[in-house]
Amino acid sequence: MSRPTRRSHVPGYALAALLLLGAAAAWAAQPPAYSVIVGTVWDAGDRPAPDLVVKIRRAERTKPQWELRTNSHGEFAQRLPAGAADYVVWAEVNGRRRPETEVKVHIDYDERQDIGLHLKQ
Repeated sequence: MSRPTRRSHVPGYALAALLLLGAAAAWAAQPPAYSVIVGTVWDAGDRPAPDLVVKIRRAERTKPQWELRTNSHGEFAQRLPAGAADYVVWAEVNGRRRPETEVKVHIDYDERQDIGLHLKQ
């Protein structure tokens, strides 16, 4: 009669440890969370307004923190830090602020908010 062989559980534990370490490394390598405001600027004729300056600031601040330009379709997008915050977004034409375009945006955490800015005249 033959004796049963003893199996070692070490290879199984080593594999489980490697899988856990790999999952922890993947989790640690994830980029930080962010929010994004995406929008379109429309002219007085309801056509997309290309190559205009869009500015964004946190609501509690007075000076813009981000400045960008609309693309050929009047669109823009800006990444922002994740977290609850209110932002003010507006467009400028020829260096002049257009207050009718001002939009307030509330962000809760890591989300996308879509807006439209409409020029008059």
